Amino acid sequence: MSQNINATLRLERPDGGWLQYAVVGRGDPVVFIHGFGLDFGMWDPQWPPFSARYRAIRYDLRGYGGSSLPAGPYSHVDDLLALIDHLGARPVHLVGLSLGGRVALRMAAQEPEAVRSLTLADAAMDGHLWSGDWLQRWRKMTDAAKRGDMRAAKQLWQEHILFEPAHRRPEVALALKLMIDRYSGWHLGHPDPGISPDLPVAKILPRISIPTLVMVGEHDLPDFQAIAQRLATDLPHATLRVIAGSGHMSNMEAPAVFNELLREHLQRN
Repeated sequence: MSQNINATLRLERPDGGWLQYAVVGRGDPVVFIHGFGLDFGMWDPQWPPFSARYRAIRYDLRGYGGSSLPAGPYSHVDDLLALIDHLGARPVHLVGLSLGGRVALRMAAQEPEAVRSLTLADAAMDGHLWSGDWLQRWRKMTDAAKRGDMRAAKQLWQEHILFEPAHRRPEVALALKLMIDRYSGWHLGHPDPGISPDLPVAKILPRISIPTLVMVGEHDLPDFQAIAQRLATDLPHATLRVIAGSGHMSNMEAPAVFNELLREHLQRN
């Protein structure tokens, strides 16, 4: 029986929220977790090749894409655990970019037995001290959103220096624009009630012994370069790969290289 590679499903959560997700393929399960202000559409360059060899799973984090907006306390880790348990997908290969990398790290720290391998691409991380430039740009976005100008806030995100390398590739620039247009902007204008770890993951990296591939674009911002270096240094079983010519959106900007590195990592683990 053929599978619809574009079909989406919905997982109801006990608090009344829901997660939009998609699953296709057979084999070892691989979950793809998207970045801030985007949705699972960012994984389109990975979806056909990996669903051909694996049980590929992608979903929209709470408040993004087709998933529900936060209406009270919630946990990205609890949401992810509910999804993989619903699908009978333990242990799972986790692939996260930016915010998705932060969520994957939280999962690995909280429920290591549920994670078979980690791939952290241009990852964010709890406990990283963000640069003044990053914080200044972030405040401009959130200030615009809080005064009710969501259009300006999303425009600042669309034009963020983070995406400059991606904007040099017209097809990637268009895909990013469409995702940011779809984004509600909720997190920019509201305090996020999402539950963070009691102890920042940055402080416990040496305890995470899961095989990890760390990827970072050559032209990503200094904050993400620093996080990648720290992950590669402090995680006991980490390998660092720098993707030449790429910026923050390495999976979209350099999909052939990204996919090959990911394929090799999954085959080894």
